[in-house]
Amino acid sequence: MNKYLTPEQYLEIERRAEFKSEYYQGAMWPLGEPPIVATTKDAHSLIVWNLAAELRQQLRERPCRAYLNDMRVRVNAAGLFICADITAVCAEPQFLDETRDTLLNPTLIVEVLSPSTEAYDRGRKFEYYATVESVTEYLLVSSERVRAELYTRQPDGRWLLTAVGSLEDSLDLQSIGVHLALADLYEKVDLTAPPAV
Repeated sequence: MNKYLTPEQYLEIERRAEFKSEYYQGAMWPLGEPPIVATTKDAHSLIVWNLAAELRQQLRERPCRAYLNDMRVRVNAAGLFICADITAVCAEPQFLDETRDTLLNPTLIVEVLSPSTEAYDRGRKFEYYATVESVTEYLLVSSERVRAELYTRQPDGRWLLTAVGSLEDSLDLQSIGVHLALADLYEKVDLTAPPAV
């Protein structure tokens, strides 16, 4: 039986660990995926890198900041700590404590979908993120085909879906003032490579 961990105990362990973990209701588990097709991991990494490069370029003259997956997000309603592929904040960043590694007020959250995480990213994880009042956009990007889905919080609390699926398509991330062309997101990503043996 696993020992119950307080959020403080989790953070103490996590900050000393060589790998990232997530936390929910007293339990922590390693962040990552079971072994899957190598081309998917390659695509996942390239898409995250391409998106981070686009955000960096377009946010240089703005007060917004973007963080890669080593920045945790605290979901107070669920007592959860989650590491997204990319988070961005346009307000003054609020952190859990002086360590500044757990963000409390993300504006945008991005997950690049993998076969082993897609159901969680689309379902329960989205439910958790939706409880964070500062989150106004949630972007899902496929690592298996050209497709991106942007969920935008509406004034009445509902979420509006905008889905695109062609290299000629683009999305506007209004929460942070960024225009994303899918051709840029999928640059050098080979979605037709044969599976690794």
